[in-house]
Amino acid sequence: MEKTHLYAASALDRAAHLRGEAAWIAARLAHPKTRFLPVWRNRSLVLETDPPRAARFLPESLVQALLTRPDGTAAPLAFLGLFEEGAHFALDISHLDEPAPLAEKIGARFDDLRGLGPLLSPDDAGLLAYARGLLYWHRQHGHCGVCGARTESAEAGHMRRCTAEACGTEHFPRTDPAVITLVTSGKVCLLGRQKSWPEGMYSTLAGFVEPGESLEDTVVREVFEETGIHVTDVRYQSSQPWPFPASLMIGFRAQAAAGQTIAPMVDELEDVRWFSREELTDRKESGLRLPYRGAISRRLIEDWMETA
Repeated sequence: MEKTHLYAASALDRAAHLRGEAAWIAARLAHPKTRFLPVWRNRSLVLETDPPRAARFLPESLVQALLTRPDGTAAPLAFLGLFEEGAHFALDISHLDEPAPLAEKIGARFDDLRGLGPLLSPDDAGLLAYARGLLYWHRQHGHCGVCGARTESAEAGHMRRCTAEACGTEHFPRTDPAVITLVTSGKVCLLGRQKSWPEGMYSTLAGFVEPGESLEDTVVREVFEETGIHVTDVRYQSSQPWPFPASLMIGFRAQAAAGQTIAPMVDELEDVRWFSREELTDRKESGLRLPYRGAISRRLIEDWMETA
């Protein structure tokens, strides 16, 4: 796959070497070219345009109001990197009870990136995904997992340090790796559906990597657990950041020998079936639905459909 996935296309320079430069970071916070990406309880701020755009160019008066919480403390923020000649920061304003009036001042709204992503430009989608994922991690790690003491942000938001003098453990953002696999056998592919999905929707098979497990072993295990099908020839395809809340989807293709019986070992899927390219192409008549176009699962399926 040479095409870039949604949420992975940002031209942002993360400038990781500058995260520890406290004076430089402080200067950037007051620089006129600096941009802020507010996030409210996992919702991103987007302009009410057609198509929508990330609200990055905020009025100075609004920025100053957001940087400080009502109790006088600084709102949590994290340096994302450099983009279009300016530093970009993610800014958490989840302390606000109702952000709608604030957004309406600039013709914007706070929306869920999961459904919004495909409508955004690749750069905007990548920036908002990065901001959402990093701030989510901060909200989940306010206390040290070693001693239980409070942690504080460091390295421009890319690390949290335990405040207990006897501990001082440094905690870094974590991403949960998950494999997502299109299994094929000759001219058919294997898709499943969860009961909670929209009617008629089927997708590729997926699951999280367990401790001490390789990605390839995870593919074999997950496919067998969910379908009872043994696979071989596991091949990496591509990956996609998936900040819902903190995953990296690692795409694979795998082969299954013909004649195997579908017999799930776990009760995770409502249905599992083999589909031909013709069935997937003519799905409107049957009511079959595929994942939305921004998802790596859709790309895995469509790339297979396009092959001879």
